[in-house]
Amino acid sequence: MSVEVNNESGHDVDEASLVRLANFLLESLFVHPEAELSVILVDVAAMEKLHVEWMDEPGPTDVLSFPMDELRPGTPGRVTPAGLLGDIVLCPEVAASQGAAAGHSTHEELLLLTTHGVLHLLGYDHAEPEEEKEMFGLQRQLLSDFLGGNAPQETRA
Repeated sequence: MSVEVNNESGHDVDEASLVRLANFLLESLFVHPEAELSVILVDVAAMEKLHVEWMDEPGPTDVLSFPMDELRPGTPGRVTPAGLLGDIVLCPEVAASQGAAAGHSTHEELLLLTTHGVLHLLGYDHAEPEEEKEMFGLQRQLLSDFLGGNAPQETRA
């Protein structure tokens, strides 16, 4: 897997653990070993600009996902084709406030948001109740497996 992290946020972030998590997620979801993923950490102003430009919603958000080759999860017998999975954009400052509100650390919130972003890149959504149940259940399971314990509780905006 090729996972690149670019921290433009000005915040100290454990980039290595984001790479380990992303590799774990892609392997667990049977994504081709040559797939490429980019994780970009930005400040509040940059995230707000992206949120307005791409989602037509005001204010900053916690995570945005930009799929490239529209890859989907594979299966044990059939991995996805190689390709560009896409970009995940995270805002550590928003993650810090959400994590505090949910009772966990900024780091845990960034792990949660990275998992959420990867699932979006692979076609998962939560617009409908059944989709939400599937996506958030898988998100919780994957993050619990990675952490070797309970995943932090997801925040709901």
